[in-house]
This record gives sequence, structure tokens and C-alpha cells, in this order.
Amino acid sequence: MKFRNLATAFLCFGLVVLSCKKDDEDPEPEPVPVRDRQEVYNENIAEIETYLETHFYNYEEFQQNDMYSIVDAMPYTVTPNDTFEIVFDTIAGANSDKISLMDMLGGDLKLKEVTDSEGIEYKLYYLVVREGLGGDIHGIDRVFAKYKGYLIDNTLFDSAVSSVPFDLTSVGNARGVVDGFREGIIEFKARQAYTENTDGTVVSHNHGIGSVFVPSGLGYFSQTQATVPSYSNLIFNFNSEKRTLLDHDNDGVFSYLENLNGNKDYFDDDTDGDGLANFVDVDDDGDGTLTKDEIERTAYTEDENMQAFTSSTAAQAYYDAYAAPDELLYKIEDNNDGTFTLNTVIITDSNNDGTPDYLDSNVN
Repeated sequence: MKFRNLATAFLCFGLVVLSCKKDDEDPEPEPVPVRDRQEVYNENIAEIETYLETHFYNYEEFQQNDMYSIVDAMPYTVTPNDTFEIVFDTIAGANSDKISLMDMLGGDLKLKEVTDSEGIEYKLYYLVVREGLGGDIHGIDRVFAKYKGYLIDNTLFDSAVSSVPFDLTSVGNARGVVDGFREGIIEFKARQAYTENTDGTVVSHNHGIGSVFVPSGLGYFSQTQATVPSYSNLIFNFNSEKRTLLDHDNDGVFSYLENLNGNKDYFDDDTDGDGLANFVDVDDDGDGTLTKDEIERTAYTEDENMQAFTSSTAAQAYYDAYAAPDELLYKIEDNNDGTFTLNTVIITDSNNDGTPDYLDSNVN
């Protein structure tokens, strides 16, 4: 009995020693404290501005061609700039006479201020090679873009050689993009037209072409991605090829129109105070009548000659020619039978008090 207890004691002692030895050899990693955002930004912006002062882009190649294609009539007169790609290089040697990006400030290079959720104000530099001639891009839209993402040492960490869709803002299960990319691309416009090739590929015309230089606080900040170290500045080159206006609550009012105070924060507009932002609220004014029933929705399937729309282009042309001044194009729907439906919306104000019916609880 005593021997058994003694053996048990030695066994327990051995386990304790082994456990201590393992802990000594493989200790739990200490969590790394997150750095001060303002301190990191001060370092980031100094690095970005040094880059802008010492680098140029291939502006001479772009300037060799007409900026925009002519798309007033088929076939389009296409400029090679529709497929132009931005390339950065250092000002040195044979490139010593090039104009730096920073020397283009106020011209091709633009600057905007962006404030994050913690009140840090960032300088966000973005390069406008071509603004684009298509529709405006809003921060709540979905955008189809070609892009390349670089670290500031020119390491490529991500890219898409053909247009891929991005929801610019996270809503529900839909993931958004980093703030700096969103704040950059909304300064551009989508394509004006496109050509579909016989092999099924598409060439966009007169879309936006640009870059944005993102401090880490508007990027991944302290997070480490597979090929992006923490606190890394990011550079995105992109073509803003297509824009889709989203209606998150399917109430007939585009989400971008539900930013009533114009501050680009789509989550702080709540007309009826029910805790749901307007862009995800099916009854915005809380009067018991759904928003979709307080606007005027029309679906057109034929043109002025009673001919069915056989292409989205034909439906768009009809809208351009015949839409009422306050009639918004909601979407052009492919019926999958060779025809298309043109859907429009008019935001009605029945009592002419300046408040749309869907936001006026006195109208239902």
C-alpha cells in the first residue's frame, strides 16, 4: 500500500516535471499589443508621400492616344486607352526627367480626407488617369473591376485580370472591401458602353482608370494577411468597369438614395426610429404601408412601335428617349426568352410637401 502510494507520487512528480519542461520549451506566445493608430498613420503617410515624390506612372504612353472612345454609333471608335494599364517606376537613371506623382498633385493626383471610426483623419491620395463616362459609383454599390494590389515595395499581393464583383460596403453576409479601396473607387465612374467579342469576352469602353494609395489604417491595419504584413500601406490600380446599383431591402428605392443626410454613412438614416436603417427597412416611415407600395413602379416590355425589347441596349435607348424627368431606371431584366423588360421607378410626393410618400407617415 505504501509502495503503491509512493509509486503514484513519483508518477505525479514525473508528470509535473514533464509538463514544466514542455512549457519551458514551447511557451504560449505573448499577444502582441495593437499599436497606436495615430502613430502608425504618421509613419504610413510619410512613406506614401516619399513614394509619390520618387515615382512616376507611364503617363506618356496614355497620352499617345485619345482619352475616350467614341460610342455614339456602331461600330465604336475604340481607343487603346480602354485597355491601358498603370505602371509605376522609380525616377532615376533614364527616367530622371519624368514628372513625379507628387508633382501631379492638383492634376492627375488628387487628395481627399477620410476620417475613420476612431476619429483619425487620413490623407488619401488617388490617381485619376481617366475618370470615366458611365454612371456614378456610390459606396453602397456593387462594382465590377479589374485590379492589382501592391505593397509599397512593389510586391503584388492580389489581382484580378478580368472584372470581378465587389460589394463596396459590408451588409449582412456580404463582405465589403477595405475602406481605402472604397473611398478611392467612388471618385470614378463606370463604363459608358461595352463590346462583346465572338469568344464571349467583353471589352469595356470609357470606364474609370486609376490608383489609390492606402494607409494601413484604411487597409488591414494590425491584421496580417497571407502576403500582407501588419501595418502595411497598400496600392491598388484598377479599372472601374461596371456598376450595379443595389436595393438591399428590395423596396424599389436604391440603397444609395436612402442616405438622406448625404454623409455617406448608410447606417445612420432611420426615418421611423425602429432601429433599422432605411436601406434595409421595407417600411421606411413606419406608417404600415410598405415602401414599395408608396412609389410608382412601371415595367416596359415594348418600345413606341409595340416591338419587344430584344436587347438591353434597346431597352436602355427607349428609357433615354422616353423616360419622364423624375423617372429612374431601376433595372433592365433579361427574360431569358430573347426579350428584356425595362423597370423604372418614380419617387412620388402626393401632397407636394417636399417629402416623398415613402418617408411621409401622413401619406399611406
